[in-house]
Amino acid sequence: MPSGPSVGEPSLGSDFLQLDIGQAPPGGRTAWLADRLRSAIADGRLPVGARLPASRVLAEELRVTRGVVTEAYRRLAESGQIAGRGRLGTVVVAAPAAPRDRDHAPEEPGPALFGSADRDGVIDALRSLPCRIDLSPGVPDLAAFPRTAWLRAERSVLAGVTPADFGYGDPRGAPALRRAVVGWLARNRGIRADPDEVVVVAGVAQAFALLGQLLRADGILRVAVEDPGSLGARQQLEYGGHTVVPVPVDAGGIDVGALRAGGARAVLMTPAHQFPTGVVLDGERRRELLRWAAEGGVVIEDDYDAEHRYDRPPVPALRSLMPDGVCYAGSVSKLLAPALRVGWLLVPPNRLDAAVTAKRYADLGNGILTQLVLARLMDSGELERHLRHVRLRHRRRRDVMLRAIEAHLPGARVHGAAAGLHLMVTFEDRRGSGPNDTDLAAAALARGVKVHPLSWHRINPGPPGLVLGYAAGAAHEIDEGITVVGDALRGLRAGSPR
Repeated sequence: MPSGPSVGEPSLGSDFLQLDIGQAPPGGRTAWLADRLRSAIADGRLPVGARLPASRVLAEELRVTRGVVTEAYRRLAESGQIAGRGRLGTVVVAAPAAPRDRDHAPEEPGPALFGSADRDGVIDALRSLPCRIDLSPGVPDLAAFPRTAWLRAERSVLAGVTPADFGYGDPRGAPALRRAVVGWLARNRGIRADPDEVVVVAGVAQAFALLGQLLRADGILRVAVEDPGSLGARQQLEYGGHTVVPVPVDAGGIDVGALRAGGARAVLMTPAHQFPTGVVLDGERRRELLRWAAEGGVVIEDDYDAEHRYDRPPVPALRSLMPDGVCYAGSVSKLLAPALRVGWLLVPPNRLDAAVTAKRYADLGNGILTQLVLARLMDSGELERHLRHVRLRHRRRRDVMLRAIEAHLPGARVHGAAAGLHLMVTFEDRRGSGPNDTDLAAAALARGVKVHPLSWHRINPGPPGLVLGYAAGAAHEIDEGITVVGDALRGLRAGSPR
């Protein structure tokens, strides 16, 4: 067993925490090592769950006896900071609590978050806050992710890939996935396309970013958006340097007359299931919109959750009616999981080369393995089976939320129950007003429940309300969450938001 460097031999260190045994005082190597490990745990370089090197490995790297390392580990184990976890090795199990400055305690997050007029980053900020029950919209049933089917497809893919498949591929995406997406869109959205027309992207967010570049190159800096509409999508356009022009939405969908009057040359919309109202763009509005597009307008169709429908027939995508005038974006974020970061973009032929170039310079293309596994799920029918499975789960959870709203939010008007992953509720009393929805969301969060105030997704004023996701929560959580929202609402009306 090595006892230290020989005379004239340079002192060696370890990549682990950049430890240099030459810094240890003579006769104090064990204490020095234990102190370095404690410091790394305290400052977060070794967070809870981090695995330490095997004592033999670290001793060899530092050229010390193994006893130096095992004794240092023993001292940290006695203080409760690390522990042996069998085959997992030695891991960090506790970190010292950071001292709290009572004179500078952080403000309670609810009022600060919901009370700010600055909406930039609020959805991410809300997502990061702890809660008991999360009724935020836009999240599917993540517990239903088809792990077994995914692992089976992944093993099959890995058994068949060649070394060349691990290199840089076509920036448009893996040919296998582009072919599978074409089949999926034909079967489920009525879209006929060629695999060469598909650009695989890192979710719809990247599709918007790429389209923003194309629009700017054409001198289009003003983009119409639905009002109410997705705050996140609107911010994506604004971050890309575009000015958004609000266009009202009613029971028939976006007001195409108002779109014309607004003067924007492009529009971002969710025609199959409008976010957040849930309305479907009706036939007359579709014809008006397509006439507007034929006159030179650019339609960006966000087909974000069109597969999730329960009480109404399917609605064909706008892209199926006018391929030359519609830029179409879809993904598996609402079908499988947002973490996969896989979506697709179809653009008119005159914009395809520019879209591929923008994707190439953005990231050289998506990761290949996820694309190939997803293609296998689409081709095998597993994705359709998964969709049928989650539709049943989502429908049951929607029904639970509807009953809970009826019981605990009397007078609330429900919108968009026939499809999607969320409900919109609005509150209006006889005087045409209602509770401040940001105050209501803050009061619910103070009780441990996350919701979106409808005003977050508005540009112009409108009735107050909430946007409530039901897909990701268990039935008892949904019922309890709506009960809490009802309690918060009564507290506000009684003048006691807490």
